[in-house]
Amino acid sequence: MVGILIVTHGDLGMSLSQCAQHILQRDLPNLAVMAVDKSDDPDRKLAEARELVSALNTGAGVLIFSDIFGGTPSNIASRLVEPGHIEAIAGVSLPMLVRSLCYASLPLEQVVSKAVTGGLEGVIPIQP
Repeated sequence: MVGILIVTHGDLGMSLSQCAQHILQRDLPNLAVMAVDKSDDPDRKLAEARELVSALNTGAGVLIFSDIFGGTPSNIASRLVEPGHIEAIAGVSLPMLVRSLCYASLPLEQVVSKAVTGGLEGVIPIQP
């Protein structure tokens, strides 16, 4: 099963994790969250993220989500990418996360595709 790590500013990742667990109504042992605050040392957070990735990787790979491209969370994620083994996507949303959790038993490349598609298809205007 693909491991999933959410790296975000503040409590956003924990909120997304809790919402996904509520929606899916099950434990999510392949999901971990790491918060980054402005006072954190980026090198220490990188080391923490490496430990989380190692714990999540059961051999199927790890997908890392960050909140916004160019911020500290995405910079940490980019330093962990190992194509085909550890992938990263910026711009995490609840549809992306839920979709990736639902398809986590597929190969990493397909989980990445499902997550991106979930993000794209999850943004729609609501009509009255």
